[in-house]
Amino acid sequence: MEEKTFTVIDEEGVAKEFEVVLTFKSEDFEKSYVIYKSPDEDTDEVFAAIFDEDAKDGGNLVQVESEEEWNMLEEVLESYLDEEE
Repeated sequence: MEEKTFTVIDEEGVAKEFEVVLTFKSEDFEKSYVIYKSPDEDTDEVFAAIFDEDAKDGGNLVQVESEEEWNMLEEVLESYLDEEE
């Protein structure tokens, strides 16, 4: 599988690279999501965000705030991991 990465500039101007685990679009929420992790850390911690594809600079990550979206993201990730095993 080809690894896909992207770079985020944090609030302090530091560039951090992340590895994409999964991307998908939810018909229920009518949004695109990305689940990602840091390739440098020896941890199973993953992150998730809404991916705004319409942003002029190639895309923006938007924080997920609703509990319903977090629950859906957990279910999607668990299903994905089950398929990978």
